[in-house]
Amino acid sequence: MAPEFSLSVQFASAATELPSRAQVRRWVAAALEFPAEITVRIVDADEAQALNQDYRHKGYVPNVLTFEYGEIGHDGAGRGVLGGDVVICAPVVEREAREQGKPLQHHYAHMTIHGVLHLQGHDHLDPAEANIMESREIAILKRFHIPNPYTS
Repeated sequence: MAPEFSLSVQFASAATELPSRAQVRRWVAAALEFPAEITVRIVDADEAQALNQDYRHKGYVPNVLTFEYGEIGHDGAGRGVLGGDVVICAPVVEREAREQGKPLQHHYAHMTIHGVLHLQGHDHLDPAEANIMESREIAILKRFHIPNPYTS
């Protein structure tokens, strides 16, 4: 059972094939290991690039960015509540899905889960960490009958 969480889903993109709020909620719930307050914001390239430049000092347009705010409070059981934002760039996700020959909604699921795992401290900077994070992503995606995104 997923921990309790609050979720705000924001659509700030002109894209037409966006996931529904209900889909995003299911993907977030499947990836969460801790109580959390999360915003998932789907944006266009200009906003994603500006955020990437302002906060990571990188000039490219990313597929997903995660802003982790740490523990922002406690739930009724005294457990820490994580806070953070996951920003997904619609045009990049659309392009990647097309290039990789996968359904668009599958790639949105992957990017949402990927961002939520980052929010909880998972990373892929070294091979051992990447293996753990990717294995977790594959297992979560499998629950939605989505194939391993790391195989061609």
